[in-house]
Amino acid sequence: MLGLMENSILLTVVFSTFTAQTLKSLIILVLDRKLILNRLIETGGMPSSHSATVASLATSMGLVYGWNSPFFTISMVLAGVVIHDATGVRRAAGRHAEILNDITKELAHLFAHGYEPRVLKTLLGHTYPQAVAGTILGIGIAYAVFR
Repeated sequence: MLGLMENSILLTVVFSTFTAQTLKSLIILVLDRKLILNRLIETGGMPSSHSATVASLATSMGLVYGWNSPFFTISMVLAGVVIHDATGVRRAAGRHAEILNDITKELAHLFAHGYEPRVLKTLLGHTYPQAVAGTILGIGIAYAVFR
């Protein structure tokens, strides 16, 4: 366990994730004047913690092992897949959940008495600006730690 606490790349990545998640709550606090602590553990929103996490990982690997290393290559491919998924599939799933929630409300009278349909989570993915902000955050934190 002590070895994990000495792993500067892992600690940088965890710090990037934590920072992005904290910023989500702070942004909501400033803009909406609401303290929503659940945002610390939820997906979606500004900035993308997914993007911050994988961008921090890839940047850290490049800075520590070199930009031509297999570690950077693997991390960069992973980052591309995660960011693409967050802005594509997961974002589309969130839109589908919004539509299904609307349909469920409209057709509520058709459900059996006492049936309470569960509202689907809609904040799943990220917009491109959210992903870019998370990516910049992750890269910035990695540079701050390793430079």
